[in-house]
Amino acid sequence: MKMKSIWISWMMLVASTLAFADDTPPDALVKANASEVLAIIQKDKDIQAGNKEKIRDLVEAKVLPHFDFTRMTRLAVGRFWRQATPAQQQELVNEFRSLLVRTYSASLTSYKDQKIEYKPLKMAPGATEVVVKTVVLQPGGQPIPIDYGMEKTPEGWKVYDITVDGVSLVVNYRSSFAQEIQQGGVEQLIRTLHQKNNSGGLQAKKH
Repeated sequence: MKMKSIWISWMMLVASTLAFADDTPPDALVKANASEVLAIIQKDKDIQAGNKEKIRDLVEAKVLPHFDFTRMTRLAVGRFWRQATPAQQQELVNEFRSLLVRTYSASLTSYKDQKIEYKPLKMAPGATEVVVKTVVLQPGGQPIPIDYGMEKTPEGWKVYDITVDGVSLVVNYRSSFAQEIQQGGVEQLIRTLHQKNNSGGLQAKKH
């Protein structure tokens, strides 16, 4: 799977900090939020030119509050999650969050007039988990189907997985994470993620 496609898809999803009613359908949120963020990118020449400070601010304000990084990390770590202490689990969440944001931020300026097609939402009454299906239409390129696994939380709908062209983000990381843990335990995975996050480039703010 081309990881760049994942980060383009994140850009299409990122959300504003405006408060939405809890009964707003998740697909409507995706569409409204994507429209806002794409408008920001199209108008901001600094972001298009790769201004790291503005990119970080955009990611912090528009992306992070709308992803469940704890669940994403737990799914990516898989069966080894229970082997980690609470402190290690929090370290894993922090480092995985930083890794995803760092990679996403580096690709934020790659937006080149892609369009998004939104598929009809299939959602049972009272459902707390749904899949929002979209297709990214690229000028001169093949359409990229992108599905967002979303859950309804007390803070609103949040993303816990992204599937690009049939490949899940968390499953894609699971095999490499498992290999690290099998070689040196949970601490080795934490060290590896920390090294990647400190190898240079834009970093997310610590929380």
